[in-house]
Amino acid sequence: MLTVMSPELLCLKKSPTEPRAKNTKFFVSPRLPYTKVFVYGRAMAKQSKRKKPTDSEMKILSVLWEHGTKSVREVYELISQTEEIGYTTVLKFMQIMTEKGLLARDSSVRPQLFSVAQPQRQTQRMMLRDLVERAFAGSTGDLALQALSTKRSTPGELREIRTLLDKLEAESA
Repeated sequence: MLTVMSPELLCLKKSPTEPRAKNTKFFVSPRLPYTKVFVYGRAMAKQSKRKKPTDSEMKILSVLWEHGTKSVREVYELISQTEEIGYTTVLKFMQIMTEKGLLARDSSVRPQLFSVAQPQRQTQRMMLRDLVERAFAGSTGDLALQALSTKRSTPGELREIRTLLDKLEAESA
């Protein structure tokens, strides 16, 4: 049975009396090909809003930040130098990353070329904000203290930290 839930979503049920799994809805979006059916739960909704890269996606982003626009084959060859991974795995990750808005694809050329959608600093800041909220209850000071006590900083890094702290003190005064 097909029941309309909203103008954009259609809810699928095998029969009107069949119970559905708790917190799970099956729907087909009219904007997507009708053969694609997605399972939609609360956890997946929260994840899709964040668009935060996974560890594997970060490896691909790192390659593109360092080497610039590349094809899937080129990204695969660069990553496979340091770890064992399949070409189709890299391809699938890059397709997912494009859907998440992490990568931009130029399909006007063959092979298709991929580039990062956001600069490295912007992605790092997004991930850092998420970490501060989740692990440090919103306290950037606690994060900084923990980071500095975890690993020894170089003299150059310490100078940069002091300069930033002096700048922040001057702005707050």
